[in-house]
Amino acid sequence: MPKLMIVVGSVRPGRIGLPIANWVRATVAGDARFECDWADLQEMGLPFMDEPNHPKLHQYTKDHTFAWSARVDAADAFIFVSPEYNFSYAPALKNALDYLNREWWRKPLGHVSYGGISAGTRAVTALRPVELCVGLVPTVANVEIPWAAKNIDDNGEFIPLESQERVLTAQLDELVDLDGVLRPLRAARA
Repeated sequence: MPKLMIVVGSVRPGRIGLPIANWVRATVAGDARFECDWADLQEMGLPFMDEPNHPKLHQYTKDHTFAWSARVDAADAFIFVSPEYNFSYAPALKNALDYLNREWWRKPLGHVSYGGISAGTRAVTALRPVELCVGLVPTVANVEIPWAAKNIDDNGEFIPLESQERVLTAQLDELVDLDGVLRPLRAARA
């Protein structure tokens, strides 16, 4: 059973990404094909890249980096729940990616992006070169949520559209398929 890490990419106070990520987590919990790891970057509090060595060397010196490395290494697939900030990605998510290198190699990645009219797609596009550089393999199916604040109810819960639920299901199917294909490549590299 693949271990799927859901990464909450916003650390901003009052973020609407948390209710969106909770919807993703509930959907994954209802899918018997995955073991889930929840990685809220706000809770983790990774400082701005503070390692003295390049991540490719895998010569970490900080406890928080060792812990992050172990979690990412143990994951088989990822979903990044992330906003668009100023036509680009959330800096906390980019920082979390930059901490590591080989731990990401040949693992599938889906996005649940949100924002205004563009639904976070510019953020995903801006982050794509970094993801590809570290060896992540993106899904075709990605959930895009325009004007996401409109889908937060009075209880603070995200209420997805039926189309968003369908795309998330398709993304989970694709993550399973990609994990099956990529797992031997990861094992060969280890």
